[in-house]
Amino acid sequence: MDTVWILGDQLNRDVGALRGRAPAEARVLMIESATKLANGRWHRQRAHLVLASMRRFAAELRAEGFEVDYRTASSLPGGLEEHRRAFAPDRVLAMSPMSWDAVEMLTSNGVELSPNEQFLCSAAEFAAWADGKKSLKMEDFYRWQRRRLDVLMDGSEPVAGRWNFDADNREPPPKDGRDWPAPIVDELDVLDAQVAADIEQLCPDAFGEPASGLWATSRTGALARLDQFIEEVLPLFGPHEDSMLRSEWKLAHSALSPYLNLGLLHPGEVIKAAEVAYRTGRVPIASAEGFIRQIIGWREYVWGLYWLWMPEYGELNALDADQVLPPAFEGAPTQMACVAHTVAGIDKRGWSHHIERLMILGNLSLTAGVRPQAVVDWMWKSFVDGAEWVMVPNVIGMALFADGGRMATKPYASGGAYIKRMSDHCKGCAFDPTKRVGETACPFTTLYWDFLARNEEVLRPNHRLGNQLGSMRKLSDLDMVRQRATEIRSRLSAGDL
Repeated sequence: MDTVWILGDQLNRDVGALRGRAPAEARVLMIESATKLANGRWHRQRAHLVLASMRRFAAELRAEGFEVDYRTASSLPGGLEEHRRAFAPDRVLAMSPMSWDAVEMLTSNGVELSPNEQFLCSAAEFAAWADGKKSLKMEDFYRWQRRRLDVLMDGSEPVAGRWNFDADNREPPPKDGRDWPAPIVDELDVLDAQVAADIEQLCPDAFGEPASGLWATSRTGALARLDQFIEEVLPLFGPHEDSMLRSEWKLAHSALSPYLNLGLLHPGEVIKAAEVAYRTGRVPIASAEGFIRQIIGWREYVWGLYWLWMPEYGELNALDADQVLPPAFEGAPTQMACVAHTVAGIDKRGWSHHIERLMILGNLSLTAGVRPQAVVDWMWKSFVDGAEWVMVPNVIGMALFADGGRMATKPYASGGAYIKRMSDHCKGCAFDPTKRVGETACPFTTLYWDFLARNEEVLRPNHRLGNQLGSMRKLSDLDMVRQRATEIRSRLSAGDL
C-alpha cells in the first residue's frame, strides 16, 4: 500500500496526493518534529495553531476511515524512516512542500512529489510568465492573473472600468475610531489543552500568550471566519486598510492568512466568495478589488518569486546591514509607542497587519540597518501565518531592500510623519515625529535621513529617490542628524531606547 505524507501546512483533503483517494487506497503519515519545535523562540500561538490543526486533521481522516500513522520523531527524516520500518510502504507520496529545504529533504529521502496545489498560479506557471521580462512588476502579474482566472472581469475588461482601486484605499484611521466587527473566538477543548501542555515541553524557549481560541484549528472554524469576513468585515475593508489604531488590532483586515497558509482554506474559494459579494451588491468595488489583489496578486506574486529566486535569494544583503535584531522586538521596554504597541499585539495574538509589519517593524529594521536574515527568522517564528516562502521575499525584497531592488522599485523607508498620518500612535509618545535631532526626536525621523545619507552611493541610481536624496543633501543639520542616528542605532541594539 502507498503512504501519503501530509505535511503540517498541507491540511486539505482535496489537494495533492490525497485528493481523490479512498481510505482503502493509501495510508496517511503525519510527523511532528521535536527538533524543529525545540529549535529557537517560537510564539506559543504559532506552535499551537500548527500542532492543533495537524492533530484535528488527522482525527478527521481517521473518522473518514483512513489509517493514520501520526508520530512525534526527533526529525522529519527520522519519522519517515521509523514509518518505513513499521509499515514497509510500496511508495511514499507527498504534495510538493512549501519551502526549498523541505523539497530537497523529501526528494533526497525517496519521496515522490506531485505539484503543489495550494495556489492558483504554480511555480512553473509563474516562471513561464516571468520568462524574458526585464522587470517583474506585481501589477502586471496581477492583471495577468485577473484575465486568466476571469476574476472581476466583464469580458476582456476589468469590472467598473479600472484594474486597481488602491488610490481609494489609503485613508488615515477614522477620527472616531469606529466600531469594528468582533472576531470569532472558539472555546478551547481537551485537544487544545493537550497541545498547550506539549508546547511547554517541546518548545523550551516559547514566548507569547497561550492560545485563546482566536485562531481556528479546523476547516470548520476557518470557514466560519471566512463567512464572517465576507458578510461583516469586507464591506469596510478598502478605505482604511493602511491605517493603524491603538484601540483596534485588526480593523477590517481578514486575518485569513494563517488558514490559507496551512491549507484549511484555498485561495480559489476565498476570492470566489469576495467576488460573489461584490456582484450581488453587498461589497463596494474598492474593497472587493483591494482584497482580491492581496490574494491573487501579492500573495501569489510572493510565492512565485520565492521559487524563482531561491535559494540564493534568502542570503542577500545588498545594503550590508549588520545590526542585531532590536531587543524591543522581543519584548524589551521601549519608549517608541508604535513599536511597543505592535510588539505587545504580537505577544498577545502572534499577528499584526501588513502596515505594522512593513512601516513599523520593517521600516525600523531597514533604516537602522538590521541584518535581514535575523528579521526573517524572527518573523517566521513569531507570526501565526509565518512561513519561509512568505517571509523571505517580503523581508528581503519588500521591507529591507536587501535584494537591491529586484522586487521593490524603492526602499519602503519613511520618517515619523507617515506614522503620525496613518495612526494614532504619536499622540502621547515620548518622541516627536517632526524632530530629527535632540533627545525627543523621533527615531524613525532621524534614522530615515541617516539611512539616505548612509546608503547614498547605493541608492543614487534609483530615479524614484531623486527628490528625497536631494532634500537630504540640503539639510543644514545633517551632521547632527547622523550623530544622533549613531546613538539611536547603538541604543536600539542594546535595548535602551
